[in-house]
Amino acid sequence: MRRTDPEGHGPVRFGPSIPEDGLPVLPELAAVLASAASRGGHEPVGGGPALREAACGYWDRRGLHCDPGRVAAAPGAPALLLALTAALGGDVLVPRPCAAWWAPYARLLGRPAFQVPTPPESGGVPDPYALLETVRRVRAEGGDPRLLVLSVADDPTATVAPPELLHETVEAAQGQGLHLVSDETWRDTLHEPHDTVLLSPAEMLPDRVVVVSDLAGALLPPGWPAAVARFPAGDEADGLHARVLDVLTALDGRVAAPVAAAAGYALAEPGPVTGRVTAAVRLHARLAAAAHDAVVSAGALARPPRSGRHLYADLGPLRPALAAHGVGDAQELEDFLSARLGMPAPGGHRFGDGLEAPRVRLSTGALMGGSDTERAECLTSPTPLELPHVQRALIHLKSVFDDLRDDAQRGEPAR
Repeated sequence: MRRTDPEGHGPVRFGPSIPEDGLPVLPELAAVLASAASRGGHEPVGGGPALREAACGYWDRRGLHCDPGRVAAAPGAPALLLALTAALGGDVLVPRPCAAWWAPYARLLGRPAFQVPTPPESGGVPDPYALLETVRRVRAEGGDPRLLVLSVADDPTATVAPPELLHETVEAAQGQGLHLVSDETWRDTLHEPHDTVLLSPAEMLPDRVVVVSDLAGALLPPGWPAAVARFPAGDEADGLHARVLDVLTALDGRVAAPVAAAAGYALAEPGPVTGRVTAAVRLHARLAAAAHDAVVSAGALARPPRSGRHLYADLGPLRPALAAHGVGDAQELEDFLSARLGMPAPGGHRFGDGLEAPRVRLSTGALMGGSDTERAECLTSPTPLELPHVQRALIHLKSVFDDLRDDAQRGEPAR
């Protein structure tokens, strides 16, 4: 997908929500979609009963009790976030960095999106003290912060916020009267699920957190747009749910009926779906660990990836080599690395980091090869990193970063 970046930094060659991982469509999902194709049309606004009940079952299995009357479905998480932002009013707070599509939807409504720094150990969840200071400053300047968007299993940083940090941030948000939207699209992609504790903000603040999950790319193929939102109980949440449905009605934000059938099937988590998710998580975890080793061994900085399908790298230590190549900011770094690597390497400015910071997000999906056959082989191989096309991709990644390290040490660009 090609679109224009709202900050004016040039074309963006990745989607607004979930990037493609290139894996083959699960046959069982394709069969469900095909069997429902004759229905045509769309679901009711907010989703039909079967889809909403399937979403409740999905959340119930994760300890988040849910009622179908408190669920809303839409053709993608961006539509849900837009509707929630419009329904709540006021200003929006987001962590820095954050998913590339969060802030533009606030700006689309004419709402400021104030960025709050994240702590060193993880992204996705603001530092609680920075959150309090940002709220104080915004209010002192006449602003009206009402909504905090966060993600415990984070895109773009691929980290998972520790429970103690999340608890402090949620307490700070509660004390300031903020509503929370928790983007939990990546919660089922923990690389080490037995060693990583993931808690939802909805478990800590039951009456002021809306949970959003984008199914396209997580449980469904990226081209099948569907997302679901879980609203808390209570009169205030009932009013918010009704206003969100009003906004979705105005947008005609309805899920296509065949996609809704596939989404309901996936949310029920039958064996083929859970098997695919497990295999995909295992594959991306191995690729992310290998990419992390290559980047860090060259002298760049990157938090160890704990979830998702990305690696977020800071090339600050390699500035001398980058400068010798004419790279002075994140946009130039994006152009330089995308050309050198032969894969999209969006700069950190796409995710709210400063243009001057030499940061990039690398996708593990780009390391799986270019053909459907190669990507399918990655999914089924017990040793995917030993496949020739994966080895070539990793060697190339390592050589590009090693060249930058050597350039920095010599103080001159490579020939």
